[in-house]
Amino acid sequence: MYKEIIDQQGEGFGEAVEHFKGEIEKFRTGRATPALVDYLVVDYYGTKTPMKQIASINVPEPRSLMIQPWDRGALSAIETAIRSANIGLNPMNDGVVIRIALPPLTEERRRELVKALNQKAEEARIAVRNIREDVWKEIQNLQKEGLIAEDDKFRAKEELQEVVELNNKKIEELRKKKEEDMMTV
Repeated sequence: MYKEIIDQQGEGFGEAVEHFKGEIEKFRTGRATPALVDYLVVDYYGTKTPMKQIASINVPEPRSLMIQPWDRGALSAIETAIRSANIGLNPMNDGVVIRIALPPLTEERRRELVKALNQKAEEARIAVRNIREDVWKEIQNLQKEGLIAEDDKFRAKEELQEVVELNNKKIEELRKKKEEDMMTV
C-alpha cells in the first residue's frame, strides 16, 4: 500500500527535476540557445504571448540567435520584449528577422551565473524535500489508521529516502553539467 503512495508522489519528484531542468536552460553559457528568449512574454496585439508561440527561434552560429516572427508586425513587440527583459541582450531588427549577437561572458559574470545556478539547484532540492515530507505524513497516517504495520512504515521510509537520494543525484548531475558549460570559455 505504501508503495502506491511513493509511486504516486514519485511523479512529483520527477516534476521537480524537470522544472529544474527547464530553469537551468534559461541560463546563459558561452553558446546561444533558444531557451534564452523563448520564455519571454511579448505584448502581441494587446495579448501577453510567449515568444515561442509567435516566432521561430534559431541558432545560425554558436554565438547568435535569429528570431523570425510568423507575423512581421510583431517585430517591434519582440524587440521591445527582449530589451525590457533586461537579460543583457541587444536585438537588431532588420525588418524581416531579429538577430541577437551574444557577447562573451566575463569571468565575473560567469561566477554570478554559477551562484544563481546553485540557488536554483537548492530550490529544486527543497521541493524534493517538501514532497518527501508530504509522502512521509501520508505513510504515518496509514500506520496510525492501522492500514500498514510499523515495520512497513520503516520500510517505506527507507524506500522513500532512496527515491529522494536518486532525485537529488539527478539534480546535482544537471547542476554540474551546466556549471561546466558556463565556466567553459
